[in-house]
Amino acid sequence: MRDQGANRHPVTVIEGDGVGPEVVGAALMLMDATGVSLECEFTAAGGRAFERGIVSGVPRETLESIERNQVVLKGPLATPIAEGGKSANVTLRKMFETFANIRPARELPGIPSPYAGRGVDMVIVRENVEDLYAGIEHMQTPNVAQCLKLISKLGSRRIAHAGLALAEAQDRTRVTVATKANIMKLTEGLFKREFEYAARDYPNLDIDHMLIDNCAHQMVIRPEQFDVIVTTNMNGDILSDLASGLVGGLGFAPSANIGYDVAMFEAVHGTAPDIAGTDQVNPTAMILSAVMLLRHLSEFTAAERLEQALLRTLEQGVHTPDVQGNSPVGTHAFAEAVAGNLGETSSVPSRSHQDLKMPVIANGDVDASPGSRTKVGVDVFIEASEPPARVAEQLRAATAGTSFSLQMLSNRGTQVWPDPGNTPSCVDHYRCRFAFDGTSLWNDDAVIHLLTCVGSVYRWMHVEKLEEHDGSATFTRAQGQN
Repeated sequence: MRDQGANRHPVTVIEGDGVGPEVVGAALMLMDATGVSLECEFTAAGGRAFERGIVSGVPRETLESIERNQVVLKGPLATPIAEGGKSANVTLRKMFETFANIRPARELPGIPSPYAGRGVDMVIVRENVEDLYAGIEHMQTPNVAQCLKLISKLGSRRIAHAGLALAEAQDRTRVTVATKANIMKLTEGLFKREFEYAARDYPNLDIDHMLIDNCAHQMVIRPEQFDVIVTTNMNGDILSDLASGLVGGLGFAPSANIGYDVAMFEAVHGTAPDIAGTDQVNPTAMILSAVMLLRHLSEFTAAERLEQALLRTLEQGVHTPDVQGNSPVGTHAFAEAVAGNLGETSSVPSRSHQDLKMPVIANGDVDASPGSRTKVGVDVFIEASEPPARVAEQLRAATAGTSFSLQMLSNRGTQVWPDPGNTPSCVDHYRCRFAFDGTSLWNDDAVIHLLTCVGSVYRWMHVEKLEEHDGSATFTRAQGQN
């Protein structure tokens, strides 16, 4: 965390694309009006960088500024969809390992929503750098794409402590870990186990687990039951947007991306190019993100003054055109109304906040070394358009005389050979599980020989070694496999 003793706070400012400069400008004006002294260094990322031919969307000078200042106020960045460069947002999160995405969702006065009056006040704490968002994808065949879901003990333990420490810092009492561990027992199961291990250090918190689909269901049925939800990257991305919809939409959704060194604060909404430059965008999400930034800097008094001024403005019925109601005002006028309410208080109190104290978790704190590792086989992924029985016949003939025997074929995760009795539709992508005979010497040469034999009849594109650690399998069975 940053040194809190300095009187002036250096901050890297990325105005962003579309409506970014408008909402960032409003937030900077209001932070300045609180009396907090910021040294702003303006840099670029996103669309402006892509236009310069910077494939990552993040120029070197921006990275250097963030390395120096360690605190970032960032507007929305344009991201190519389905083609082009990678997301500059994701690049920034990964480059500086801001592993904790923190998104509060709180009912705001004067903002119509289906849940008004229910007291919704939750925080989604989302792991921010791994899972499917590692972005490791391949077209394995012309008809089948793969995306690797990577969940680590390190990433899971870190985000667990982030969510638990945040609950303590905000005087919250309940933390829910939400996973799909009933289906993805190794990846989501690892996340659940690491959370439960970390939770032992927080005996005063009420801890529970909820399946992610039920969590989404419960958020719609009774959202006021939640306090803090900790979850994996993609699950958190979806749940946090759902949470913002409960309290008025993305125009009211702030966020922080926190790591051990760098913290980035941004509105969740996009660039909205259709209204850019028209003075119509709602700056509330960015103003609330600025409140989070001030609390990160331990400027708690200024943060509360700004939050209370915003709440008071909403209470007075002042709103931008995206909110239903009469006489909407523009972005600039809304920010000026908030500035005019600095020093006022609303009927909605601010939560108590303290510094977020996350323990630093390193690889050595989580690395596991099994007592025994036993090689039991390999999974070879091949491209084949023939029926399962024919694929099995060809593979068995080609691999005869190796140290491996064909045990099972699956297609899209379901066993299709030996005949399960009701073969589903098959695509041109098979997982071929070969069992090691256990009598010959296991080495990579034996695996390479197997792959050479498989390659004589089918194109293979991927292989996984199968092991047992301390007698327990470290791989899953196919659906229907006994």
